Amino acid sequence: VIYADTALHITFAPLVLYNAWVKQLNLSMQGASMSSDVRVRFAPSPTGKLHIGGARTAIYNWAFARANGGTFILRIDDTDPTRSTDENTQIILRAMRWLGLDWDEGPEVGGEHGPYAQTERLDLYRAAAQKLWDEVRAYPCFCTPEKLAEDRAAAQARKDPFQGYQRTCRNIDPAEARARIDAGEPYVLRIKVPEDRGDVVIHDAVHGEVTFNARELDDFVIFRSDGTPTYNFATVVDDAMMGITHVIRGDDHLSNTPRQVMVYEALGAPVPTFAHISMILGADGKKLSKRHGATSVEEYRDQGYLSDAFVNYLALLGWSLDGETTIVPRDVLASKFSLDHVSKNPATFDPKKLDWIQAEYIRTMTDKEFADKIMVPELHEAGMIEGNLEYDEAWIDALAAIAKPRTKFPADVVTVASPIFATAETLEYDEKSVAKGLAKEGMGTILNEAEAALADVEWTPAAIDAALEPLPEKLDLKKRIVFQAVRVAICGNLVSPPLSDTMALIGREDC
Repeated sequence: VIYADTALHITFAPLVLYNAWVKQLNLSMQGASMSSDVRVRFAPSPTGKLHIGGARTAIYNWAFARANGGTFILRIDDTDPTRSTDENTQIILRAMRWLGLDWDEGPEVGGEHGPYAQTERLDLYRAAAQKLWDEVRAYPCFCTPEKLAEDRAAAQARKDPFQGYQRTCRNIDPAEARARIDAGEPYVLRIKVPEDRGDVVIHDAVHGEVTFNARELDDFVIFRSDGTPTYNFATVVDDAMMGITHVIRGDDHLSNTPRQVMVYEALGAPVPTFAHISMILGADGKKLSKRHGATSVEEYRDQGYLSDAFVNYLALLGWSLDGETTIVPRDVLASKFSLDHVSKNPATFDPKKLDWIQAEYIRTMTDKEFADKIMVPELHEAGMIEGNLEYDEAWIDALAAIAKPRTKFPADVVTVASPIFATAETLEYDEKSVAKGLAKEGMGTILNEAEAALADVEWTPAAIDAALEPLPEKLDLKKRIVFQAVRVAICGNLVSPPLSDTMALIGREDC
């Protein structure tokens, strides 16, 4: 049994366990440095729903892994105890499944580098922090918030170009530090940024070479006084141990990168390739938010967007296949995605373009695909059919042929098909359509003539058309007036798919 620091919560940790942590850390990082396989991760915080920006980041990571024969890892960064919930984690997992972004390692899948939730990895962070402390790459800091504020004010008063942490505790004798810890004095653990460290140069796959002045980096905190790791420390330990080769994330994280590089170097871990993707803006040029409409993945799912169309559109917000192609099927995205086609400029979210892509995905479906993926499930959900058994395949195909061109969202199928599934007793009539098409003098004559003309014809669209076509001339009426009357009588409104096709599907008796 050894004594270890209380704030790091490994007091009286068995030596074999501590050594196992360090061994796992070293082996993971050694394996990462030796591996040439692409390994990327999407690491959302379960503090709410998965929003559009996060979804696009997930798509890019997934596509990059698939295009390079690599591994896509889903990790839950749930170290914010006040906002991270299991319910939010499940929301994220549902959104990822709906998007079709299958992960190779992570929750519900497992893997050799788990666990895949940060709250289950605290021992690993403590071991990594202890390792840096033992190697004098980190040190305890006893400065109170009041002391830090005082030092900052003094630096500002003397117009010191460096106004970060003044490294007050950096050179405290280890024996003194241990005595103060033993006495119960609170402290944090800070990383020791090398004084001779030159500029931090990031070779970003999107932004190119980005340089940060290392002299502006203070000895930042890696472990808080409550025994929890900071984001910049925990995420690096995770990425190093999981062998992440490429970190693809939003450019709001670019400012975190130099600090994270310091942690990689202190741990002796290889620094991954970074790719910081631009923000998504609304049409007004401001950061996308609720004022621009729906922002979460589940909201778009519930509105009826197809996941393939939605993924296609989000992929185009900052990336292009060739600068011209708009429809990029999932398999093409998974084989052709590359970081060199990602733009550094902010992308603008355009709902009209999303709707156009949605319509294109529906338009290019075969009638059978449309029936199987959209029409039958929607009609079943609406209680119109119990399955395909009560209607033969030809009838389903005929309905799909007239419903597909009139479907923008899956729910539109129900509106289009409602008159077809109604009976003579249950059909609902639109008042305005009745007033315009039926409630005029002489309309009864039109319907009587139509019924007589249809009495003995074969019940097919062509035969129905042939029977009704002579009526306007026979009744000396405009064609529009005759067919409006029949349409309202049959469909309950003036807007419907082709009349003869609709009547053939409704059936002779109800018509």
